[in-house]
Amino acid sequence: MTRYEPRIDVDAVAAIDVHVHVEADGHGHFSLDDELLDASASHFKGSENRTPTVADLATRYRAINMAAVVFTVDATTATGHPALSSEQIAEQAAEHADVLIPFGSVDPHQGPDAVRRARVLVEQYGVRGFKFHPSLQAFSPDDPALAPLWGALEGLGVPALFHTGQNGIGAGLPGGRGIKLRYSNPLLLDDVAADFPRLTVILAHPSVPWQAEAISMATHKANVFIDLSGWRPKYFPAELVRAASGLLHDKVLFGSDYPLIPPERWMADFEQLGVPAEHHPAIVKHNAARVLGLE
Repeated sequence: MTRYEPRIDVDAVAAIDVHVHVEADGHGHFSLDDELLDASASHFKGSENRTPTVADLATRYRAINMAAVVFTVDATTATGHPALSSEQIAEQAAEHADVLIPFGSVDPHQGPDAVRRARVLVEQYGVRGFKFHPSLQAFSPDDPALAPLWGALEGLGVPALFHTGQNGIGAGLPGGRGIKLRYSNPLLLDDVAADFPRLTVILAHPSVPWQAEAISMATHKANVFIDLSGWRPKYFPAELVRAASGLLHDKVLFGSDYPLIPPERWMADFEQLGVPAEHHPAIVKHNAARVLGLE
């Protein structure tokens, strides 16, 4: 087993993308079943490889001089689809530690086993954080039964990144394939951030239709951040642009949601957004480096 140790040169890279999906393991297994993969590809209308491996991502991001946080989502219980291995992702990311930063994922429905696995992923494999998708994984973040998991992550000193807001997975399918948007209301994470004040909570995406709630939380709580992935910046809600331009310029993080949105397209839109130029370095790189413990 090779333990991941970061070798990111923060000064040398142009940006740190905190939201990048590993979608295949290189052995023919994908992160989602065919129906969900096809629906999300149609929703985002992407033109790039929809199922990149860890090696694909390393090549892609090294070529554009960016670092990337990479992860999968373990929704085994909710979907019945076996997850990609976070252990394997961490080991493969260790081979590309100059450009990749692995996050783990555990299935919250697995209770004590999820807690034990989270500890192993950090202590033995070196993952630098965890990704959760409450809607896809079918859990409510404020469920008291999950307190041991949040407490474990707090004790391990790693951030937790949660999908919030609208969901492209299942979009356009009957009933959204049973995926419930209400689990992705960011306000459900306010209890988590309040009860575990040393746990860094990252609210992924513009949290439409709950953008105001996300901004309020990031303003109120020092341990809450917002990643800007999943939407091209030209479509950001005006209130999010105002927050990123001022009060929350040190609390928002660049993320693309690749392979759904190419990082170059995100950057090109961001340059035209009107956010003051003096805040760009923090938003595209230094806020993430601080949250991830890279500087």
